[in-house]
Amino acid sequence: MTHKRMLIDAAHPEETRVAVLNGNQLEELDVESSTRRQLKGNIYLATVTRVEPSLQAAFIDYGGNRHGFLAFSDIHPDYYQIPVSDREQLIAEDEEARAAVTETDEDEEEEDLDPKDTNPSSKAIETIGGDDIDEVEDRRVNKPIRHYKIQEVIKRRQILLVQIVKEERGNKGAALTTYLSLAGRYCVLMPNTGKGGGISRKIGNNIDRKRLKSVVSTLEILEGMAVIVRTAGAERGKAEIKRDYDYLIRLWNEIRELTLESTAPALIREEANIIKRSLRDVYTRDITDVLVEGDEGYRAAKDLMKILIPSHAKKVQPYKDSTVPLFSRYHIETQLESMIGREVKLKSGGYIVIDSTEALVAIDVNSGRATRGRNIEETALKTNLEAANEVARQIRLRDLAGLIVIDFIDMDFHRNQTSVERRLKEAMHKDRAKIQIGRISPFGLLELSRQRMRPSITETTTDTCPNCGGSGIRRSTESTALHVLRGIEEDGVRYKDSEIEVNVPTEVALYMLNYKREALAEIEKKHDFKIIISENNTLIPPQFTLVQHGAPAPHQTDKVKQNGTKLEEDREPAGNETKKRKRRRPRRRNKGIAATDSSPSNTKPAEDISANSFEKDSVEANEPNNETPKKRRRVRHKKSAINQTKNVNSSELESTPPAVAAENDAALSKANDNVKTNSTETDYLNPEKHSPVTKRPDGNSNVTIVGTDDQVKNTDDTRRGWWQKLAD
Repeated sequence: MTHKRMLIDAAHPEETRVAVLNGNQLEELDVESSTRRQLKGNIYLATVTRVEPSLQAAFIDYGGNRHGFLAFSDIHPDYYQIPVSDREQLIAEDEEARAAVTETDEDEEEEDLDPKDTNPSSKAIETIGGDDIDEVEDRRVNKPIRHYKIQEVIKRRQILLVQIVKEERGNKGAALTTYLSLAGRYCVLMPNTGKGGGISRKIGNNIDRKRLKSVVSTLEILEGMAVIVRTAGAERGKAEIKRDYDYLIRLWNEIRELTLESTAPALIREEANIIKRSLRDVYTRDITDVLVEGDEGYRAAKDLMKILIPSHAKKVQPYKDSTVPLFSRYHIETQLESMIGREVKLKSGGYIVIDSTEALVAIDVNSGRATRGRNIEETALKTNLEAANEVARQIRLRDLAGLIVIDFIDMDFHRNQTSVERRLKEAMHKDRAKIQIGRISPFGLLELSRQRMRPSITETTTDTCPNCGGSGIRRSTESTALHVLRGIEEDGVRYKDSEIEVNVPTEVALYMLNYKREALAEIEKKHDFKIIISENNTLIPPQFTLVQHGAPAPHQTDKVKQNGTKLEEDREPAGNETKKRKRRRPRRRNKGIAATDSSPSNTKPAEDISANSFEKDSVEANEPNNETPKKRRRVRHKKSAINQTKNVNSSELESTPPAVAAENDAALSKANDNVKTNSTETDYLNPEKHSPVTKRPDGNSNVTIVGTDDQVKNTDDTRRGWWQKLAD
């Protein structure tokens, strides 16, 4: 006789694991991480954030990562904002409908217990398994009540007490309901559901059902509440069921008191942790012992067992072997490793492959090296029968849910297909989730749907691969090399006359240098740039980067006109000037005559200055162009300024005292003597080769330019280039 054990690994607070062993084979597994705690069953005080008439649903802020989804059919009439009389009538109709559903279910269950029942495989789709807690949702009436719509009875910012019935997954928020349920060891209390209680459908013994109905009738259930007796209470007496019911009533009173003191959104009650859930829902009387690793976990399990089943508290024992971990002692770690992989070996030599996609879970059965049959049909039948048991076990252990498609090995005879279907259904009866199983199609496919109890073991213990993004594949080295070459050639025009560095993964760099040298040389010759291949182990195919070297920055590039003159905006800054000068529209050369320097070195008869300037302005004004009125006003302005300057300079020259004039002449003579004295030491000040002050070629001396004649000429050409550019 094999021993059945429950093992609880609570040695690390970050992760707690619970396993049920039947002999040496793993039958049940549950894992809870501190960073991914289960939300299903939690009760929140929440707020309505948006009412969506197109969906006939509301989005609820309960304090989670995303807003929850609340369907109109899951909203209790107590929350309807309608007259009291209408609300009472709706509640009465709702309770009558639930009572009718309960009676119909019980009648159907009694008919199902008829010994004359036909072959179960005669139905196209058969429902098996399911937890007692999930029957609460099945007993609800999900049809809309009367003629109301959600936008008429539910308003934004309304406060609701909700419970999570489906976990968040991907981009989908949690599914919520206002019909609450509290699960105990033997009972499930529905505090705001007047009708719909009864006995679990999984209790098949007709005698037990009648006895439990009489027990429930003596519980004095409060008005507006309902109770469902769970499968674990099938053989329990009145005292044990009554004690469990009283515990749930006390729990509901605590929830009500905490709700009145809280402000939405707030967590009102958190569903039990993994240890409590396992002892409440998974533990059965045929389990011989419960071994717990970890002091805190042991104390929690011991105290809880004293409350749930006091007579079984002695079965909870601490694991004391410090040399070998609990799961390693019973060879569970090796079985867990195989659960994460996609391939599972069968004893006959065959194997099954499990792949999860967004739409469904695909399971493929292969014969592999199985050769036990006398012919192909017998080999296929034996492999499929063995695979049916293993598929049911893997679905239960991995918590696979949703649509599942199994591709069995093709069989020619219909009786063999029926045998495989029957074997799979028998193996699925151990599952606590609700399952709907179809039949094998002509293509050899069997479809089934499994209720999602909690996140799968893969979602709980793994993360998406950053290299492949969860696809399990990546681009090959050859394809990545060609991808890089195309990228270089596509951007080749921008890298002309420069040097580019191509960073690629190591294997791609080796492939390109060994097999694509000619292609690289051809690209270099075609686009006139140099390519450097560098390895970068942080990159993942087909990733690569291009870095440009050797090309000057855009602000340092020489923009040369057709005559070869360098533009002023591209000249390097002089002296300590680090910032690029702001480009401004240059003024006309004669605009600042009124501010002319009157130093002796720049002194010139005002008549000559005015005459030259006036002649130039007259020529410019008389040139055939499309002048605007604004330009004509500027010309008149300048003529007026010239006349004023002429008068001012003339008066200054006439009014200069003789003593001041003599003083100025003496200072000028002294400066010239100093220049001649220093000419032997500083050749660049020799007046024969250089001139410290040079007049503009056009004769204007309103701007002083220091430098050689060539520098002055270049500067003047540069300024003419600016002017010509802006004029164009």
